[in-house]
Amino acid sequence: MSQVQACCYSTEAVVDTILCRMTALIFDLDGTLVDSAPDIHAAVARMLVEEGAAPLSLQQVRSFMGNGVPALIARVMAARGEPTDEARAADLALRFLRQYEAVPVELTTAFPGAMEALAALAAAGHRIGLCTNKPARAAHQVLAAFGIDHFFTAVHGGDTLAERKPHPAPLHATLRALGGEFAVYIGDSEVDAAAALAAGMPFLLYTGGYRKTPIEDLPHLGAFDHFNELPGLIATLAHSASH
Repeated sequence: MSQVQACCYSTEAVVDTILCRMTALIFDLDGTLVDSAPDIHAAVARMLVEEGAAPLSLQQVRSFMGNGVPALIARVMAARGEPTDEARAADLALRFLRQYEAVPVELTTAFPGAMEALAALAAAGHRIGLCTNKPARAAHQVLAAFGIDHFFTAVHGGDTLAERKPHPAPLHATLRALGGEFAVYIGDSEVDAAAALAAGMPFLLYTGGYRKTPIEDLPHLGAFDHFNELPGLIATLAHSASH
């Protein structure tokens, strides 16, 4: 069930002002629109096979996701007991990406209702962007494979800037590319919540993704369990803010 709350923002008046003027929506990708963990896990496994090493579990790899490829590889190395080595990590990251980009959507699935929600929001006139820590090329591959790339006016990947979420710069850059002054960010994780807070954007939390923290411990304006709730939730926020 969706819920709306004004929390973790400076004042309700600020939130109201943002929502009244909001037409842009920015989405996260992994854990929000799609469950990509199985394909990422498979690519990590193939990379480890090249090393003659045993694969890690899906649960382990899923827990390593969210902060981009460098962090994923660092966590894989730590799980295997490897010492930190920048050259080694960079090599593994390239090898992982080669494996992943060769087969990016064999096991990936869209979360129920996500594609339909995007269509409804686009039809309602919202400008839509994507801000993900996944590399941009891989993000475009996923969007194209699901036939939803045309919904996104701007796509910002984890390698588009030097900074990645939770730094606010990626969200700010995505918003500029959308040509907007205000936006709502929709994501699923601690990284997304922290990025939205740092960027000064209202955050809507999809509860079915990769989040590890209790919902009540994350800064968010609203939460929803199923994507069929999202268009109505956004419409309700905009309506309530205008009265």
